[in-house]
Amino acid sequence: MPEIVLEAEVGRTLGSSASRRLRAAGKIPGILYGHGAEPVPVAVEGRELRIALSGEAGTNALLALRAEGKTYLTLARELQRHPVRGTVTHVDFQIVGRDEVIAADVAVVLTGEATEVHHGDGLVDQQLFTLPVHAKPADIPTQVEVDVSALTIGGVIRVSDLDLPSGVSADLDDEVPVVTGVPPRVQTGAEGGAGGAEVPAAREGEAAASAGAHEG
Repeated sequence: MPEIVLEAEVGRTLGSSASRRLRAAGKIPGILYGHGAEPVPVAVEGRELRIALSGEAGTNALLALRAEGKTYLTLARELQRHPVRGTVTHVDFQIVGRDEVIAADVAVVLTGEATEVHHGDGLVDQQLFTLPVHAKPADIPTQVEVDVSALTIGGVIRVSDLDLPSGVSADLDDEVPVVTGVPPRVQTGAEGGAGGAEVPAAREGEAAASAGAHEG
């Protein structure tokens, strides 16, 4: 994953008023920290930061932050956003090493068509939308794809079933479910009214068979 160069100004004035003035000028206040160094207040161009974080890697994009003649390999962490507009109002830049294994969250994306589940009127229930991983900065995947083509009703795809790239490990128990095939549900009672309850279709079939046996 190639790093994106981002220019940073060092020595910004601290305080909420100074930060508001920076944002009004189109800049985003932040902090540069990590590897035992003292935290350094910085500011970056808001437009450049948006461009840097809008690629496939998102907030896991490697940023070559240039400040006072030095270049730091960083990741954008702890992004604070405006509660209404959603724009970034503050960002922490974490210094990382190229050979350092770090933690990151990666989006989980479903691929393929769960034909058997859909033909059985079931549902594909995605239970994990981000996967915490450990990897070197350049090895962090942009996303983790999960093929649901072979998923069946009642079937489960777990963390242990994920095909992770070399050098990437999941920071979750192997048995944690990622996707499940949920059986269809049917309503009993008059139009599912107050006296009705939803039961799995399989159980409805069992009830009908039991009723037939009693009638016989």
